[in-house]
Amino acid sequence: MSNNEVRNIYCIGRNYRLHALELGNEVPDEPLVFTKPSHAIVPMAGNVVSLPANVGEVHFELEIVLRIGRAYEPGIDIEQCVDGMALGLDLTLRDVQSKLKAKGQPWLAAKGFKGSAPLGEWLPYPGAAALAETEFVLLRNGEEAQLGKASDMLFGVAELIQYVGENYGLGEGDILYTGTPAGVAALHEGDQLQALWAGKPVGRCSVTFV
Repeated sequence: MSNNEVRNIYCIGRNYRLHALELGNEVPDEPLVFTKPSHAIVPMAGNVVSLPANVGEVHFELEIVLRIGRAYEPGIDIEQCVDGMALGLDLTLRDVQSKLKAKGQPWLAAKGFKGSAPLGEWLPYPGAAALAETEFVLLRNGEEAQLGKASDMLFGVAELIQYVGENYGLGEGDILYTGTPAGVAALHEGDQLQALWAGKPVGRCSVTFV
């Protein structure tokens, strides 16, 4: 799926308790939803991702990404909505986000810039049970930076799809970033990033600041 085929990009904030706490945020009592433009998508296929310089720290956030293949409707079997998964990065201008939060303003400038959604290869969706127990990992320069499992989500796949579907709508071609585990940190020039699903590489890129 290219960015031209993606309709909407929904993202879930603070969906792992330890990540919320590491940034000093309250743990939400319902899904915290924000969006990115489809222009945010870039491949995570051995390429270089260009990031904005001189705007403060850019943090990596590795996430399970779900692809919607069938529109959500009330009462639908949630498993029938999802037809693929990937690992992706929700790149965040953290200093910009902090200023926006302090002013009570939307996060778009911090979360929706071009190239802020690197996306690895699409894989078959294994079902919620298998998804929950499979580890995903982000390596930075060969060292483990993040480790997570969907079982650690505050809101699971079914809850997220139902919540987003009922409140905003979910249709074929939409994708859902499901939140990041703890371990986020600032990127540096030339960092090499690799995403692993069940120990297998499913996405990689390097970063440069321009």
